[in-house]
Amino acid sequence: MASRRDFLQQGLGLAGASLLSVPLIGCASRTTVQHTAAATPKPAAHTAGSGATSAATTGAVAQAKPAAGMPRASAQSAPSGSGELEPPPDIFDAQALDLEFWLKPRTIDVIRPASGERAKLLYWRDGELIESAYQDLCHLLRDVNGKETALIDPKLFETLWGTQAFVARYGIDTPLEILSGYRTPASNQKLREAGVPAARQSLHMEGRAADIRLANLNSEVLGGLVKSFRQGGVGFYYRAGPRGGWIHADTGLKRTWKG
Repeated sequence: MASRRDFLQQGLGLAGASLLSVPLIGCASRTTVQHTAAATPKPAAHTAGSGATSAATTGAVAQAKPAAGMPRASAQSAPSGSGELEPPPDIFDAQALDLEFWLKPRTIDVIRPASGERAKLLYWRDGELIESAYQDLCHLLRDVNGKETALIDPKLFETLWGTQAFVARYGIDTPLEILSGYRTPASNQKLREAGVPAARQSLHMEGRAADIRLANLNSEVLGGLVKSFRQGGVGFYYRAGPRGGWIHADTGLKRTWKG
């Protein structure tokens, strides 16, 4: 098994990294309210399951290049026989995050290959969920087939942002690809009929799940990081090919599986 330094040098092109040893502090904002005047940034204790809104936002949804022009991930498969350098088990471990990480403003950079859209949005600051940015993100994670939008669990955005912000520490700053977000029951059934992995009672239909990918990051490593947030279920979907596999993340019961 490779050391952290070996994996970072050979797998990610970095010289090495160190991690802090402070327990994870979850801080999802579960509710939103009407806009309020922007407040002067101030330190505040954070508690999971609480939150308000702020009117300030610095991002906007913008049209991106066609999906065909997006960065391509290397071929990925299950770790066994993949020939890739096997990462140390703790290379990306959210339990090593410090409190300051969770209190800083959250800007998420996501792309939706199915629609060619990209959004870079400041959606959370000073312990408050920014309503306008939150609504834009919900639209980005809409059912692009059924063309319907639903409210997305803010706790899911916490996991998505945390994943992207964590790997950014290692020089990985590509957009987080959202392959699937909210699904209508009709769209979910069509996927099932087409043989696509989709649970009958999928949390995608409740706005509590997303299928994600990061270009050039091994699916096993990405899934291991998402799992370390301990925020819900994590599914590993290994696929060969230029685009590789993907990771399912949800805010349901803590569980893992491979599909």
